[in-house]
Amino acid sequence: MAGVPVAGASVEGASVAGELGPDVLVASDLDRTLIYSERALALDGPDPLAPRLLCVEVLDGRPLSFLTERAAGLLAELARRARFVPATTRTVEQYRRVNLPGPTPGHAICANGGQLLVDGVPDHDWRREITARLAAGSAPLAEVVRQLALCADPEWTRKRRVADESFAYLVVERDRLPGGWLAELTGWCAERGWRVSLQGRKVYAVPEPLSKSAALAEVVRRSGATTVLAAGDSLLDADLLLAADAAWRPGHGELADSGWTAPGVTALAETGVAAGEEIVRRFLAAAG
Repeated sequence: MAGVPVAGASVEGASVAGELGPDVLVASDLDRTLIYSERALALDGPDPLAPRLLCVEVLDGRPLSFLTERAAGLLAELARRARFVPATTRTVEQYRRVNLPGPTPGHAICANGGQLLVDGVPDHDWRREITARLAAGSAPLAEVVRQLALCADPEWTRKRRVADESFAYLVVERDRLPGGWLAELTGWCAERGWRVSLQGRKVYAVPEPLSKSAALAEVVRRSGATTVLAAGDSLLDADLLLAADAAWRPGHGELADSGWTAPGVTALAETGVAAGEEIVRRFLAAAG
């Protein structure tokens, strides 16, 4: 969809306006883009000025993820005006814990594109398609899992996980990662058709064919959407942003830390949960 004119777009892509109607599809990452854990909220101002928060995820009886009440209202309105598609690296099980305001999305992209949910149910046709792409385009998962087991020191590795039988990740003490370790792992994975992303305390190893943009293209094909808007904060979101007609990234995260940008992508100044609210505000303004 990139390159399709968007009515009212500014030169910098900072705003998009116009009556785009029901043919607009909004695809957004969730964690650290729309919703935030307690440690990622970035509530740095005076306590009396802190925004009211709405909990949208509970795990083991404990509140886990939040957005502002204002963002919740804007997101509910957005879901009524456009096709809202969550696009997350979360597994299906992890995604189902999230209770977003507004109507239940008709489509959701999970496992970084490895699963496409239709009315909450995994689509088997898409799963067969992506499984074939993985077999043809990248080294086997087992090979990468073995390498992670070898190179991840237990001194700073808290968990090793395989997600959806498609990719792997580590939960680490980020400030204790050895210098050069991430670059070395990134190079090793690149030679085998995999990419690496550091998001908060998680180090992801994901096969190249597994992408949010591939699943997004399938949703666009099925829905007939003519305009795509997107948002995300990590390296694994870059392809999603590039596939959109207009996109936004927050002032924090992997993309912001590296200074990444691209035509049609607006780099916001806001960080933390305030960035999530601003992203939904931009989406709603663009949806018309």
